[in-house]
Amino acid sequence: MKISTRGRYGIRLLIDLAEHRGESHVALEKTAERQRISVRYLEQVVIILKRAGFIRSVKGAFGGYALSRPPGEIRIGDVLRELEGDMLIVDPPLPGEKESRLKRCIRTTVFDRLNERIAGIIDRQTLASIVGTVDPDSYMYFI
Repeated sequence: MKISTRGRYGIRLLIDLAEHRGESHVALEKTAERQRISVRYLEQVVIILKRAGFIRSVKGAFGGYALSRPPGEIRIGDVLRELEGDMLIVDPPLPGEKESRLKRCIRTTVFDRLNERIAGIIDRQTLASIVGTVDPDSYMYFI
């Protein structure tokens, strides 16, 4: 499993909005500038995040975006699943699919445990738990 640019940029966008939640809304251009991300790419990510209910838009000449819920209510796992799909290392067997004992053993002892650990970490983290953990020199967020 590898988190794509869409997932990484989406999380960075939401963190930026959380960090600037004191403002009624944030222009996408400002976020793009601060995060060093293409505005065009963010426009695509915004559509998904808005449809999923993570952000809301403010229309008009001085419009922009804001979080639709408090940062403590937005889990990183929910955002990543919306942007990336499931976060599984290996897909589970299809219904009726026969698994050899070896495959089942590897799946249950390795892959299922990895899936549980990943889900536990990303579902425990909220935007609020990440805001303020940035290294100002590198724009690296510590999750």
